[in-house]
Amino acid sequence: MAAKPNSKFGGVQIGAITYSFRALPSGAGDVLKYCVDCGISGIELMSNTAESYAGAPPAQPKAAEERKNWRLSVSMDKYKAFRKMYESAGVKIYAFKLPPTLAMSDQEYDYIWNVGETLGANHITMELPTDDKLLQRVADYAAKRKLRIAFHTHGQGGSSGFDKVLAASKYTALNFDVGHYYGVNGESPAPLVEKYHDRIASLHLKDRKGPSSSADKTGARAGGPNMPWGQGETPLKEILQLMKKRKYKFPASIEYEYNTPEGSDVLAEMKKCVEYCKQALA
Repeated sequence: MAAKPNSKFGGVQIGAITYSFRALPSGAGDVLKYCVDCGISGIELMSNTAESYAGAPPAQPKAAEERKNWRLSVSMDKYKAFRKMYESAGVKIYAFKLPPTLAMSDQEYDYIWNVGETLGANHITMELPTDDKLLQRVADYAAKRKLRIAFHTHGQGGSSGFDKVLAASKYTALNFDVGHYYGVNGESPAPLVEKYHDRIASLHLKDRKGPSSSADKTGARAGGPNMPWGQGETPLKEILQLMKKRKYKFPASIEYEYNTPEGSDVLAEMKKCVEYCKQALA
């Protein structure tokens, strides 16, 4: 029996979004093995791994209706078994990513939150909505279920965008991507982590360089590239130390997005990211 993973360092829960393993087979057993191998004890789970385990029809354009009907009829027993398999191996699912849309019925929203709840997640994640109707609908639904919806941020500007989504309901939260923020704005995300800490459900960690100095016609600057950790400019260590010092309870998820160096592989690089966090929190 493999030793149970533990990626809580200095009181800070380091985890990973399972999107990080997208270049590898994504079966439930595969993903669990990657987590255990890398010493990761908490995850933000992408829906594809959970749904295929529960017997979902393959995702094809023509199969959208079939998938919808499957979702509305599937029992939660498979998701209970999925959670048990992961927790028995020492991996806690703290977030579930299956983005609700405006086109979905209320029953499909029920399904998303039911799955998240069954898996043990304390928040559902989706991209930051640009449509006010969608924002209000997911905010109201999260409040009804008393289970937060957390918005993943790309380069969307600082506080103004955040304040708007957080005002929609007390059950809205941030799935704040510190690498995207730095890569696009060239500013430390640490003050925002501190400012919004009580409304952050989880962070995404990646190391990026800052934006290019030249702007395009609209005045926008291209975001800096993703880099192997420690080679970019994102103040990851400062953010992790802040989480440790302030005893923040939300997890920080590794999101593996840089190109795998020659001679290495995804799992070797993920282990380096875990080790980076461990050293930063020592």
